[in-house]
Amino acid sequence: MIAGIGHNQGPTMERGGKYRAFQWQKARDAAMPKAMPLMVVKMHVARARALGLDYPTYAAVRKATGRDIMGLLFSSNALRIVRADAPAVPVARGEVLSAVQGARKLALVHAPLNADAVGGANPVLDHVAMAPKFTDSWSDMRDHLGGVITGQRLSRDQVLVIGDTGIERDWSTAAQAAGYLETARYFPESTAMQAGLAAG
Repeated sequence: MIAGIGHNQGPTMERGGKYRAFQWQKARDAAMPKAMPLMVVKMHVARARALGLDYPTYAAVRKATGRDIMGLLFSSNALRIVRADAPAVPVARGEVLSAVQGARKLALVHAPLNADAVGGANPVLDHVAMAPKFTDSWSDMRDHLGGVITGQRLSRDQVLVIGDTGIERDWSTAAQAAGYLETARYFPESTAMQAGLAAG
C-alpha cells in the first residue's frame, strides 16, 4: 500500500506492525548522522541552560520527541506550594523559574490550593490551573491535562512535566507529554538541602 500525501512514511497499523516499526526505526537511525556537529551541540547546551535543564536531560527529551521543549508543567508539590494561606513559591525556586527563557511555565495545583490565588502570588508563572482530581478516571485526567496544554497553544509533546509523586508521573503518559522529570533533578537545591539536614 502506498502512503498518501502528508504521510510521514512511518509504520502502518496492519498485522506485523511491531516488526515494521522496529525496521523503520532501525533505518531511520542508520540514516541519521552518528555525531552531531559541534555548533548544534553548543546550541542545545545553551537551550538546555535557558530551560533550567541539564544537557543530558534536554538531549534525551529532544531525541525521544524530535522537538524542542516549549513548556514546563510543574505540580504544586514540585513547586513546594502546600499551604493555601501561603501560596508563594519558595524564593530559591522562584529564582530558578525567573531564569527560564523561551518556554511557558505552567503549574497545576492540588486542592485545597486555589489556582487563582497561586497565580496571583507567583507572577513568574505563565499559567496556573487546578490539577486533575485523584478520583478522576484515566480519560478524564487525559482530557484535563490536554485541555490545559493546548489551551496555552502548546503541543503536548513539547511540554515536560516536573513532579513529585507517582500520580504526577502518570500525568506525562496521560497527556502524551515530552517526558517526566523528578523535582530533585530540576531543583537540585532541594537535594543539597536534604543532604545538609541529614548530615546535621
